[in-house]
Amino acid sequence: MRKFQWLVLTALLAAATQLFAEPGYVVRSSDLMDEPYRDANLLATLEEEAPVEILKRKGGWLNITAAGKTGWVRMSSVRKGKAPAKPDSGTEAKGILDLASGRAGTGNVVSATGVRGLNEEELKEAKFNPAEIEKMESFTINPKNAKRFAREGKLKARQVKFLPDTMESR
Repeated sequence: MRKFQWLVLTALLAAATQLFAEPGYVVRSSDLMDEPYRDANLLATLEEEAPVEILKRKGGWLNITAAGKTGWVRMSSVRKGKAPAKPDSGTEAKGILDLASGRAGTGNVVSATGVRGLNEEELKEAKFNPAEIEKMESFTINPKNAKRFAREGKLKARQVKFLPDTMESR
């Protein structure tokens, strides 16, 4: 009888883990490993934008379920939420132009760097808003689409020198 109770408890805990899983997607082709280590056994290779269920985190690794297999991937290879829809290139160009002009719609000024327009008291009263974080993360673009956008816009890569370290001069 005791073994049966432990079996039921284990099954309930396993089911609860699945209930609290978060949806996500793979941002670049990644290896699914059996343990959270670089030299662990390879279970599968996940393709870019493959949907996953995020079960838990351990250091820089995420325990996920994907394509019927459960394993570990590097945290930097997965984003929470649904993969962004692929907009047409005209929509992408308009979004870039809106950002470059400092506008994101009629009369809405976009803060490009830092926190503009908030005083110290407003910053202290700020509350975490997961819906806004999810909205912000939905604007990400994968490297393949970014390269395609740059190619279609005939953009050229440029080397930019690092700024000197100002701490050395002090």
